Amino acid sequence: MQRRTFLTTLAGAAAAATWPAQSSAALPAAKITRVRYYKPPSFNDTFNQSNIVVTVETDIGITGIGEGGSKDMLDQCATGLIGENPFQIERIWHTMYKAWFYPPGREKIHALGALDLALWDIKGKALDVPVHQLLGGMIRDHLECYGTGPLPGARGAAAEPAASRGGRGSMGDRAKATIDSGFRAFRFSPGGAQPGATVNTHQMVRNLAQTCKEVRAALGDNGDWCVDFHQRFDFADAVRACRLIEEYEPYFVEDPVADAQALTEIPKLRQLTAVPLTHGEEWGQRWDFHKLVENKDIDYIRATLPNVGGITEMKKVAALCETHAVGICPHFTGPIATAALVHCLGTFSGPVLVEIGSNTRRPTYLPEGLDFREGKCWPTQRPGLGVTLDLTQLTQIGETTEKGKRLFYQRPDGSFTHW
Repeated sequence: MQRRTFLTTLAGAAAAATWPAQSSAALPAAKITRVRYYKPPSFNDTFNQSNIVVTVETDIGITGIGEGGSKDMLDQCATGLIGENPFQIERIWHTMYKAWFYPPGREKIHALGALDLALWDIKGKALDVPVHQLLGGMIRDHLECYGTGPLPGARGAAAEPAASRGGRGSMGDRAKATIDSGFRAFRFSPGGAQPGATVNTHQMVRNLAQTCKEVRAALGDNGDWCVDFHQRFDFADAVRACRLIEEYEPYFVEDPVADAQALTEIPKLRQLTAVPLTHGEEWGQRWDFHKLVENKDIDYIRATLPNVGGITEMKKVAALCETHAVGICPHFTGPIATAALVHCLGTFSGPVLVEIGSNTRRPTYLPEGLDFREGKCWPTQRPGLGVTLDLTQLTQIGETTEKGKRLFYQRPDGSFTHW
């Protein structure tokens, strides 16, 4: 047999051998029939980045799970899903985005993102693969996290009892115990006043400088720490604070100025300090911040899921950051969205540092979900987002089964444009 004939025959045999597996993985015909949303026991009415649980049901028996939004925003966004093919995720995203007179604001984008997470969950379950495989596969073994305190009992943290009981130890002790328990970095904020208290920001800056000195001394040359200004400072105080702490080498300074002034003041601050800057836990989709990324005025973005509009938009945010060598340090949201972050940012090649927040422990209404241990978020091989629900612990607050009106035009090729 000639070599070319042999190779052709071999290739044909290999294709025949894999054909049943390929055909069984084909996406079935499907339609979305119902969207439901639930309030978990831990729901916080004052926090716009909600942990409302969303389910998207299909006529093929697969239900997707998402998280975020508010009832009124979900009521409106969900009408764009009914009757649609759940696997046309990009198409659905744009129809929801363009379906109303005003472009969606941050609260509506949050609801849109919750539904988008559920659609990716459906697609992964239909193909019996984790979502990170649909996005190209994991590029990292795990996602590193930062914390505001140690994990009790982990890697020597129990040896710091004062630091483990609500942070009553010194700030240096808390920082050391946090790193020892497995976190990549320790995070803290200037001042210890409760919300609503009267504070002197000028004095707060001076106190902050002393705290940063203490933390650096406790961690030595190799430990990482970061500080969140929480938008508390006017521009002059932000400049002064950044300059005072430069020598202690923070991993980053978060939200150094008010969000309303971020697009104009952060570029100026960038010219006046050498500390790495990050901003954006309140941002929506990439049009809120793309200029800061393109001009390298920030070193990391804080945009997260579902705030940006879900995985569909987060992929584009990640591409923008990758293009300009900007890292991503996503703000924490609910436990389902944080599990989705592992799939989405696990495929991003740039630096990632996750704010784990309260998600170090999985709530009881999630029998399966985020795999967090040793200060890190680990990928799962379960299909979809790898999350399962115990609906008996949730309170249903809404349901959508009817298609809504949509306000946009289609181009001759079937794509969408504004009405």
